Amino acid sequence: GAEGFWLWVEDSENNRTYHSEYVLFTKRNHPDSTKLELIIPVFDPLPQQYFIRIVSDSWVGVEHLIPVSFRHVLLGGLSSPTFFTNLFDLTPLPVTALADPRYEQLYHNRFDSFNPIQTQLFHILYHTDKPVLLGAPTGSGKTTVAEIALLRMKKQNPKAKCVYIAPLKSLARERLKEWSKRLGAPPLNWKVLELSGDTSHDSRALNSSDVLICTPEKWDLISRGWRGVSGGFDSSSASIGKRFVREVGLLIIDEIHLLGEERGAVLEAIVSRTRFISRFVQAEKKVKASNGGKVPELTRIMGLSTALANPYDLADWIGIDTEGFGVDAKQGLYNFRPSVRPVPMVVHIQGYPGRHYCPRMATMNKPCYAAIKDLSPNKPSMIFVASRRQTRLTAMDLISHSATEEDTKAFLNCDSDEYIEAIASTLNDDALKHTITFGIGLHHAGLTSKDRETVEKLYLEGTIQVLIATATLAWGVNLPAHLVIVKGTEFYDGKLSRYVDYPVTDVLQMMGRAGRPQFDKEGVAVIMCEESKKNFLKKFLYDPFPVESCLGERMCETLNAEISIGTISSLSDAIGYLKWTFYARRVRLNPSYYGAKSSEEEDVEDFFLSIVQETVDKLQEHGCVTVEKTEGTDYYVGGASLGRAASNFYLQYQTPKQMQSGTRSLKNMLAQHASGTKKSQVAPKDAFLLGNAKTSFRVQGIQTLTSKNVVSTYGIAKILHSLSHTHEFNELPVRHSEEELNLELSRSLPWGYDLGKVSFWMDKQKGAGKNILDIMLDPHTKCFLLLQAFIFRAKLPISDYINDMRTVVEQIPRLLAAMEFVAEDDKTSAGNFELFSAFPLVRRIFNSGVMPDTPSPTNGPSIKLSNIKVVRELKKGSHFHTWCLDIDFNVFMNGWKRPFSKKANKNTSGGQSVSIILGTLKGGFLLCKSSFSIPDSLKDKSWKKHMKLEFEWSIGETQSGPYADGQVVILRVVNEFVNGSDFEVEISLKE
Repeated sequence: GAEGFWLWVEDSENNRTYHSEYVLFTKRNHPDSTKLELIIPVFDPLPQQYFIRIVSDSWVGVEHLIPVSFRHVLLGGLSSPTFFTNLFDLTPLPVTALADPRYEQLYHNRFDSFNPIQTQLFHILYHTDKPVLLGAPTGSGKTTVAEIALLRMKKQNPKAKCVYIAPLKSLARERLKEWSKRLGAPPLNWKVLELSGDTSHDSRALNSSDVLICTPEKWDLISRGWRGVSGGFDSSSASIGKRFVREVGLLIIDEIHLLGEERGAVLEAIVSRTRFISRFVQAEKKVKASNGGKVPELTRIMGLSTALANPYDLADWIGIDTEGFGVDAKQGLYNFRPSVRPVPMVVHIQGYPGRHYCPRMATMNKPCYAAIKDLSPNKPSMIFVASRRQTRLTAMDLISHSATEEDTKAFLNCDSDEYIEAIASTLNDDALKHTITFGIGLHHAGLTSKDRETVEKLYLEGTIQVLIATATLAWGVNLPAHLVIVKGTEFYDGKLSRYVDYPVTDVLQMMGRAGRPQFDKEGVAVIMCEESKKNFLKKFLYDPFPVESCLGERMCETLNAEISIGTISSLSDAIGYLKWTFYARRVRLNPSYYGAKSSEEEDVEDFFLSIVQETVDKLQEHGCVTVEKTEGTDYYVGGASLGRAASNFYLQYQTPKQMQSGTRSLKNMLAQHASGTKKSQVAPKDAFLLGNAKTSFRVQGIQTLTSKNVVSTYGIAKILHSLSHTHEFNELPVRHSEEELNLELSRSLPWGYDLGKVSFWMDKQKGAGKNILDIMLDPHTKCFLLLQAFIFRAKLPISDYINDMRTVVEQIPRLLAAMEFVAEDDKTSAGNFELFSAFPLVRRIFNSGVMPDTPSPTNGPSIKLSNIKVVRELKKGSHFHTWCLDIDFNVFMNGWKRPFSKKANKNTSGGQSVSIILGTLKGGFLLCKSSFSIPDSLKDKSWKKHMKLEFEWSIGETQSGPYADGQVVILRVVNEFVNGSDFEVEISLKE
């Protein structure tokens, strides 16, 4: 069900209507609010108010009028003065200006002289350490500018590290590929690593690296561990970063203008923290400098961007002096006009009528074909569309139009059809197999990496002339064209369930692919948009809005991270931290946009105080922080375990509490039911023990374990169900008509959509009063179904689900580790022994690709225990005792080798993990948990691991079991890489 309303923006004084829009409110989103962004003109002097009128399309008398006041809007303060740098007519600087043969060889095969922009910046890049903000059009050689700054850093301090922040994983991979080849080769031999959601490296690799290429989120997470403090959880990503973050000498942020988009809050956190760390480390080193040491330089920050409307704000934020009048004033700030691009560009903007998206896109296909024939008949062309479906539809229409011509394969440039058909036969995507034979390539995230590489190669060598790609290609692979067509300026936002406009920066990035240096004298761009947006694009394409801060949308996560690592410990600290941010600068210049009363200092301070108090209250409500009230308005704020989980594992602040609720629910069930489940038959002692009679004396019994019993199955399913219903998957796309596909998929899966098929007790939660299709529209339901499809290798209904499943599965190891960390808070409560026994079973699925129903290998590895010793000691400074179990774990591989699995996490490193869980028979209390890794290089050899397991005597004494002496515990051994070798041992603590 849905209800339609007309929305108008009216100026009653001048009797004008500035905006009209048809808005559809769906039952799916009720009662959540719908966010609309309206762009309307205002004039100087400002009117007193406009009116927003909302009228129902179906119901008589359903109308609402909302006045919008302009009293607090400051037109003059919307941005700092626009500053453009003039491009000087300088003699191009030869690469020999680097004065180092090792550096010069990087460019000898590419060019002899730097281009005009690189020449103008060379001195400040290579002979100073000042921060730099460069705004220049796409294709201006900004990557080489970054490289010059990198060469300066390594020249001054060979041990320093450079961190390059790329906005997308695809761009990070492209930069890694290029820099590994050039910087990683002799004579430089620098170690270049990529850090994104798909990769992981141990601390040794990070510490020995020279250049780190990261996505914003990954570096935000790692840099949180700069103090070397991780809340006591040393295996988290935050703690891996630790102190090497202090050694970063250069931070390069590519596409820094994305600060104004959804992920911009992460960039703000990175830069603000980097500047804080730099000041902190410098102050720390100055103490040592009194003994004759050298005071280190601050971390140099470099921002790369397109031309900016408010460059002063960004420059001031990264540390450039923008207010002085001396020689050093504004040094490092370069904001070139769009017209200075090396290859001039002609832009055509075309408007098309039609309220509905799909029919409007269809009407653009013939003009697309005409544009290619008229503007780029023999040169490469690129068409950007909003979705994978549109790549297919556009390609098919272009083929239909070309069929009316004499040469039906005009876009194909190869000598024989056999050659292109042979290549097509190697492709996986059916649509691509067909279109490639007509000289039209497709490029989107749904293709396999092999298909994408094939298309890129054919396009670069000129075999195919037309490439139809989704918009993400504009930021990723460097594939320039003579003609670029932006087919539609809208995309479907799954979070808002409607079509929204591309940011102007995205349109500029797509257009920037037009014009190939060394090949074209000019590039051509054609923008096809909805008719009403044509004038807007004409005006604001090269005169964009100021970049605004998005920090307010992630204020809770940002402040929680700084509280967790100790940067913020009070309300005043939090306000002081905000003043480091870009957010604070924009609040002063555009207060009404952020909700401040005015730009007066008193009003701004009150606004910051209210924002911080509101944020701390939210964090306290979700258990992320503790608050200690003091006299006055200030009070102390400290990190709590749930807050540390959110910070260490990069979670939304609400997620840890959701995880805590899920684990508590599960362990309550396990405490009641796990003790009554039957395990496999009792195993002979000699199958799992080595050594002397004393070891056998300690062992009261041994049982093998299976994950196929109902409790284990339910435990795995419940953990995954809880994870899939956290805030982390709120934005998983559920596209048009996918509710029917989700329902069909749920019927074929063994656990159902709500655990109904595996709940063997009263845990069945029915959606009260909910329509089944409404449940299937929930992104969390889809997430749980995709996890089951991965585990049980179910057939997915459409190809889009493959990429969705990959996105979901990649997050599970991180979320599972976070849930385990959260569960440790309640480790003294009943049911935890079975709960922590379930975690390694889930890890086995996602880390090693071993499913619950995978048969046990006949020659699988085995583990035997030996030299079991028990020690009871008095805890220092208390009257309590601790137990210590001293055990040798003997591993025999029996010729077994771990098979490679495509479904396994390829980045799992450190060998093959074995989890050790120690608990009690009665109540299932957790006493201790640990793990060790069997080296991958072990092969046929045996291997021994000595471990000490410590636990509280009070729990061991009172809960250890039903034996007369009350001193028996359960040691459970779970292999995380193979089924069939799990077992548990009953060990007597009797001295």
